[in-house]
Amino acid sequence: MPQLTFAVPKGRILDEALPLMARAGVVPDAEFHDKKSRALSFACEGSDMRLIRVRAFDVATFVAHGAAQIGIVGSDVVDEFAYADLYAPVDLNIGHCRLSVAEPVNADAAARASASHLRVASKYPNLTRRHFERQGIQAEVVKLNGAMELAPVLGLAGRIVDLVSTGRTLKENGLVETDVIMQISARLIVNRAALKTDPRVGEVVEAFRAMAAAAKDAAQ
Repeated sequence: MPQLTFAVPKGRILDEALPLMARAGVVPDAEFHDKKSRALSFACEGSDMRLIRVRAFDVATFVAHGAAQIGIVGSDVVDEFAYADLYAPVDLNIGHCRLSVAEPVNADAAARASASHLRVASKYPNLTRRHFERQGIQAEVVKLNGAMELAPVLGLAGRIVDLVSTGRTLKENGLVETDVIMQISARLIVNRAALKTDPRVGEVVEAFRAMAAAAKDAAQ
């Protein structure tokens, strides 16, 4: 059978996910931990699985299209893309943060309450539009991939929708959190077709499910 491909995101979620992956039997080789390596694909110890390390949004794309069969990514990414071929069977209970609306501290509260149209900067256009639609507001989303906090300062958008953990970055840039769109945690995701046709994918899901259940029991 062809090699299984497991997609993981760069950054904070990966740091938290690696111990969980090890407990579920997914252990990357030594090159994966080599900070000087520019490789994107890595072998796993004692298995026919390989890991690919890509951007979080790309994890969902690789898995949804079947180029990778399994992945780990935040629930924000899962909900933003809502791919029909993507299944998120296990909440890993890591990577906690929230997706929030923020605006300048000195913003006009009355204008905010009466607004029917807004320009919002975000890398989550779908979640942003859906959130404001539920409030009867049409949101024009300016797509940015970083430096979101500059958008209100430079007049690009009146509000932003971005990930928030402590809120410190918002405060340091003169912004205040005004609404929480969703709470976020990392999920194990799989390609639906691969889950149905390759028993190895189901075995990985069960290993992560058992590991997550044991961690939850231990925390209680």
